[in-house]
Parts: sequence; structure tokens; C-alpha cells
Amino acid sequence: MACSSTNLTHFQRIEVHQNVIGKYEREEAKPSIEIASKLADIFNVSLDYLVGKTEFLVDEDISKRILTIQKFPEEDRKHILFAIDAVIRDTKARLAYS
Repeated sequence: MACSSTNLTHFQRIEVHQNVIGKYEREEAKPSIEIASKLADIFNVSLDYLVGKTEFLVDEDISKRILTIQKFPEEDRKHILFAIDAVIRDTKARLAYS
């Protein structure tokens, strides 16, 4: 698989030499956790997604909301999660019967 100029630019941003990119593409080498983490940040994906452990991309807006909720006092979190659970339950039921 050839490296597109866009991907090459991403690798250059994290200071990875083109020869190393070729080794990654041919699966002759694996990036360090630091490089993989930087790549995940550049492509706005999780490390699990980057290495193929999940098929799901986490929506950035949802992720930010979850992080915000985690900062709230426990009682507030419980109320918010209770409301979210009710919406999920109702949506599943509506979809099952539509």
C-alpha cells in the first residue's frame, strides 16, 4: 500500500522518516506507543480503533460530553445517567416496534 502525500504529511508532523513509514506499511515494524498515540490524535481516533481492536469511532461531541459529566458531583452524574438510560430504553423500544 503506497503512502499518500496526505499521510506522508501526517508522518512528517510527528517526525517519522519515510523509510520507517514504508516499514509500517509492509508490517515490517510497528510504531512505538508514543508514535501510535500521536497518530491517533492526528486522525482523531482512539488507539483501539487505530490498531483494529474496535470498529467504532467515538463521536467527539459525545466524548466531550461524557468527560464533562465525569467532572460533576456524583449525585448529578447519577441523575444525568438515569435520564440517559431512560432515553436509551425508550428509543430501543420505539425502534423494536416500528
